[in-house]
Amino acid sequence: MSRRRSVMSEQLKTELAKDLGFYGKVQQEGWGGITTKDAGNMVKRAIQMAEQAAARSQQP
Repeated sequence: MSRRRSVMSEQLKTELAKDLGFYGKVQQEGWGGITTKDAGNMVKRAIQMAEQAAARSQQP
């Protein structure tokens, strides 16, 4: 089984986990210990952040 390369930087994942309240689990168990729901929430939050950044960059 091959390992997939992460699309998100470690720094971004850490920031998102802290914001979403499950960084303690990551510290104890690693990224493999988070739930599918937590991972999905990370992706949703990353998309929101990217959309907000894009909207800000398009403002005059």
